[in-house]
Amino acid sequence: MPLTPLELARLREDYAQRGLRRSELDSDPIRQFQAWLGEALEQGILEPNAMALSTIDATGQPWSRTVLLKAYGADGFTFFTSYAGAKAQHLAREPRCALTFWWGALERQVNIAGTAAKTSPEESDEYFAGRPLASQLGAWASTQSAVLPDRASLEARYEEMLTRFADGNVPRPEAWGGYRVAPACIEFWQGRRSRLHDRFRYTRQGLGDWVIERLAP
Repeated sequence: MPLTPLELARLREDYAQRGLRRSELDSDPIRQFQAWLGEALEQGILEPNAMALSTIDATGQPWSRTVLLKAYGADGFTFFTSYAGAKAQHLAREPRCALTFWWGALERQVNIAGTAAKTSPEESDEYFAGRPLASQLGAWASTQSAVLPDRASLEARYEEMLTRFADGNVPRPEAWGGYRVAPACIEFWQGRRSRLHDRFRYTRQGLGDWVIERLAP
């Protein structure tokens, strides 16, 4: 049964697990992210590396979709995708973008704003070589974001790739690879009671320096 507007309006959680103090934060947001990601893994959250990637198209329309974080460090947050799809077209025109992690079981969210750039071909090759065979074939079979007449045409294309790469040696498609988002600011959000959440924003100031500020919820 569909929810009524009143039932939908009443859906809410009062977050009460924990708070977040300035004294608890690492001075480096990457180390802070690592700690929170580790806790998400320990909690058994499904795909804790899933993140919403937000981009802007040529008309100024924002778009969001979920991608998977595959590496992170002082230089940024890395994911892999088709270079022919819509998100790649958006990033080619406007590399500024945002990432959002939501770990509901921990009542936590991380928001990242930064600039995306392609990873090197060598880094993309290395990651692609470690993908499962089915995922490698899928990268060849899918013309990401293109209109399809039906599901059967996609499956037929996949079968073609099975035959083409029957020896199991699948090179990386030229139009497929990684992006690394270099963060300009990173916000850590911890849910609290009465919607009085804890929010701390790290803003980059020069090389390796970060200013930490508490924000109103």
